[in-house]
Amino acid sequence: MNDGDTTGTAAPAVTVDPDDTALIDALDQLAHQIASARDAVGRVIFGQHAVIEETLVTLLAGGHLLLVGVPGLGKTRLVETLGTVFGLEERRVQFTPDLMPGDILGSEVLEEAESGRRAFRFIRGPVFCQLLMADEINRASPRTQSALLQAMQEHRVSVAGHEYPLPSPFHVLATQNPLEQEGTYPLPEAQLDRFLMQVNVDYPDLETERQILLGTTGPVQAPATRILTADDLMRAQELMRHVPVGESVVTAILELVRSGRPESSALLEVRDGVAWGPGPRASQALMRAVRARAVMDGRLAPSVDDVLALAHPILRHRMALTFAAQADGVVMDTVIDALCRRIG
Repeated sequence: MNDGDTTGTAAPAVTVDPDDTALIDALDQLAHQIASARDAVGRVIFGQHAVIEETLVTLLAGGHLLLVGVPGLGKTRLVETLGTVFGLEERRVQFTPDLMPGDILGSEVLEEAESGRRAFRFIRGPVFCQLLMADEINRASPRTQSALLQAMQEHRVSVAGHEYPLPSPFHVLATQNPLEQEGTYPLPEAQLDRFLMQVNVDYPDLETERQILLGTTGPVQAPATRILTADDLMRAQELMRHVPVGESVVTAILELVRSGRPESSALLEVRDGVAWGPGPRASQALMRAVRARAVMDGRLAPSVDDVLALAHPILRHRMALTFAAQADGVVMDTVIDALCRRIG
């Protein structure tokens, strides 16, 4: 089932089978690989342990990531480092109001051969990579944003009536500046829902900023090293689908997501303060992400604690506050905290 599927018969929840030694060995080996990858990223990106962990969870789950933070917090360097550590072809596109869909997807040009015969040739745009950094994605026009939407959802693009598949794996890591909103076009709900997580990148603490200062301004900077390949990542993503999920985790996911919908929630904070809540894709995202987080921690199956730990980055961009709630100073994280207390 792909990221866009919201229908079909659900598979029964299962528990860990201690006799499935092949799966256990594969998960154990993957846990060691991801630990090495996390250490390699941490040697280049100082602090930001939560950001690194949630980014790695997103990649393992096969999703896209929205990074929200002011400039200068290392978001661009994080993408470059991930490309090196995972052996992915990465590219960066600076989104601006005059950026056209063809600037990221590619375009057809008319060429004339020596024989005089003319034909169109497709020139691929920067989206044809494995790890795309969409820098300040909300500065592009809605037309350009929607062009990227198909690529994120279907892993292919359509130009002049022809479809072109994108490389595998394909991940979009987009950034937004939460402060400067002049000249921006807010992402529509349909496109926000395509991001597996929204990760907020905060200012570093004093000790981390000291490490950044000393580690990035000297004559030698720690280089990123390759730990995995693109094929390794795709095998890991396929392996994630075989991680067993217990019934208590499935129940926690459903209760968390469904209680965030104002029309059916029993929580006063949701009924009075939420304009629209998360859809079934949020449940799918949680199911995929909790598996990845468990494997990263060296566990054979996720727990309810994984659901609670990932509730904020998975739900915060899939819900919206009412104007009255915003006027009263309510923030989305407070509402999600109430949802977590309900299942915690």
